[in-house]
Amino acid sequence: MVLTAVPVGFVAGLFGIGGGLITVPFLYYIFGQLGIDQQYIMHLAVGTSFAIIIPTSIVSVLTHHKFNAVDFSVVKNYGIFVVIGVIIGTIFAATLKTKSLVLFFSIVILFLGIYLLLIKEKEQNIISEMKLYLKILLGFIVGFISSIMGIGGAIMNVPILKFFGYSINKAIGSAAAIGFLIALFGATGFLISGSYLKTNLPLSIGFLNIPAFLIFIPITTFMARLGARTVHKIDKNKISKFFGIFLLIVAVKFFYEYLKL
Repeated sequence: MVLTAVPVGFVAGLFGIGGGLITVPFLYYIFGQLGIDQQYIMHLAVGTSFAIIIPTSIVSVLTHHKFNAVDFSVVKNYGIFVVIGVIIGTIFAATLKTKSLVLFFSIVILFLGIYLLLIKEKEQNIISEMKLYLKILLGFIVGFISSIMGIGGAIMNVPILKFFGYSINKAIGSAAAIGFLIALFGATGFLISGSYLKTNLPLSIGFLNIPAFLIFIPITTFMARLGARTVHKIDKNKISKFFGIFLLIVAVKFFYEYLKL
């Protein structure tokens, strides 16, 4: 857990993601080795991941805000629809078969990665208004998928915000803030659903594992601050390319998981 927390925190700050893409698979493996009820291992990994993302994203957002890289208006106007997707996603998470969703997720991430590798950072970013129907549609999809995967959603939100004219730095900072909302409602949903199902998992409240949370938090919050500072010292075009490569790696990993299901 300690070894996992270091890259999770740094990547969270660097790319504005919650770190769930790394945390969930590792927690799944760790909980499996500890002999926790197989039926609920994934739920516990996802729920705990969300709990870890909450303080990590707060540190990340505060650091990005110092560099004037968070647009709170898009967080407020678009974030509400993301939250609706999260709430509905957490309700279905316990019963949903995720094989087709994993395939869909890997295809979407693949195209987003290619898009970021090909796009060039403009000298002057002109932000275009996101239409209401797009806010509802994109927000719901991002929230719904994030809630089932245990992620902060920035892996989708950064390319979306880039498409609407945000600079890569501002897209990352704003996505981190939206990630906080996703994590807050996601963690609450998994805490309630786990308690309702009376899972009685060791050292856990609902689907939130307390020792994992306590081990991860001090390390991820420190590393997130470091990652968020680092991103503002790197050339903008390079950040887009790094993020694009990161997405392609994630797409390949998820496609591999799909083939194993």
